Amino acid sequence: MEKSKKYILSIESSCDDTSAAVLCNKKVLSNVVATQEIHKQYGGVVPELASRAHQQNIVPVVHQALAKANIDKKQLSAIAFTRGPGLMGSLLVGTSFAKSLALGLNIPLIEVNHMEAHILAHFIEHDNQSIPSFPFLAMTISGGHTQIVKVIDHFQMEVLGQTLDDAVGEAFDKSAKLMGLPYPGGPLIDKYAQLGNPHAYEFPKPKVDGLNFSFSGLKTSILYFLQRETRKDPDFISKHINDICASVQYTILEILMEKLQMAVNQTGIHQVAIGGGVAANSGIRQRLKDAEENLGWSTFIPKFEYCTDNAAMIGIVGYLKYEKGAFSDQSIAAKARYAIGG
Repeated sequence: MEKSKKYILSIESSCDDTSAAVLCNKKVLSNVVATQEIHKQYGGVVPELASRAHQQNIVPVVHQALAKANIDKKQLSAIAFTRGPGLMGSLLVGTSFAKSLALGLNIPLIEVNHMEAHILAHFIEHDNQSIPSFPFLAMTISGGHTQIVKVIDHFQMEVLGQTLDDAVGEAFDKSAKLMGLPYPGGPLIDKYAQLGNPHAYEFPKPKVDGLNFSFSGLKTSILYFLQRETRKDPDFISKHINDICASVQYTILEILMEKLQMAVNQTGIHQVAIGGGVAANSGIRQRLKDAEENLGWSTFIPKFEYCTDNAAMIGIVGYLKYEKGAFSDQSIAAKARYAIGG
């Protein structure tokens, strides 16, 4: 017997992207993302401006998601939303909107942990898809987060290691800023790195116990290196931008892959999935493919549009929770700090 169709409207507003999606069970019917351009002139996300932009964007984005999915709001089975972690002002916009809409339509409300959603994005149904089987290791790498998680089932996860200071995406963006590249600089480092020599310059890798990460020391060493070289030659960065980017990216990827290898060795789990905005980086994708060939890992990378912050990943968690009857009530509040399993 065919499973009945459940339509989930999902909302993501944890940082600077306002997103709404409609899923029919595990399939995405629409996934609309409004990116806030205003932050570029400041070289990073300004929380107050982000929350104001969410207020402007959320109604048109939800309207567009419903229209693209060709769904009337009366057909919706539930509303899923990002409760946290993230910027409190941004989260409040999405949380308030989701609560109001669920109340008005008299349908269930489902809270979603943003970090769990990055991991469970692998379960969105689409063509040519391969899904990790439990248990698997998930590495979430983004502008705000760096974690290695043991995933036992959809809602049983154990954080094995995480960053002690800056996230990996932040390390990319701040390194790019030191080179005079515009925000967000991570994708530009990836672009220039493909044209450079990854062994041109050597940067120290931080010594961090266990499966935890640290990127603040690396950023400092890049700063001192650039200051030293530009004193000798003011045009050093522009002359060697490809090699600098390639060397920075190589060092960051080495840090990530060494910890991932350590996690595989410790757990004996050879299924490895990545998620988060930095999962769009061509270097990390290549390194995972190499690990599949050379180390016998099974690796999983979401489609590009499900790597960065988006509502489709919130929607898949919403559907999985709907199936379990795991609903929230109207007293639910946004949480800026919200650990996996918390």
